[in-house]
Amino acid sequence: MKVRRQKRILEIIKNSQISTQSELAEELTQAGFKVTQATISRDIKELRLVKVSQGDNSYTYGLPKGQIPVRDNHRLRRMFREVVLSIEYSENLIVIRTLPGNAHGVASLIDGVDWADLIGTVAGDDTIISVTRPKEVTEEVVQRLRSLME
Repeated sequence: MKVRRQKRILEIIKNSQISTQSELAEELTQAGFKVTQATISRDIKELRLVKVSQGDNSYTYGLPKGQIPVRDNHRLRRMFREVVLSIEYSENLIVIRTLPGNAHGVASLIDGVDWADLIGTVAGDDTIISVTRPKEVTEEVVQRLRSLME
């Protein structure tokens, strides 16, 4: 739920000018999320959102320049420890099994690590397929992913 809510927050601030936590809470409520001010505050901190000047003495929530929150290695490790069940591979394909309902959140975090040899991911409900290039690096990428579970 948290991963989906935070993903929705990023979509909201990308597509709307949100100036206050109350406005953000209202948007999340309309999207079907039950939130408190404390939850919003924690999400803003975890996503590292900042107030960005709009040039007319107004400010809206946004991301710091050059920052993508999914590159947070602590969050990536936490997700791997909590929801990843196994990691297997064949050729240049890596199959990651998660607890049901968690594959999309984990795949999004994997896409955010920006490893040059990892092309991308496709996620179902509890299974992720990641593609590497060249295939000779697949075992090394698997070891890096497995180390996140430790």
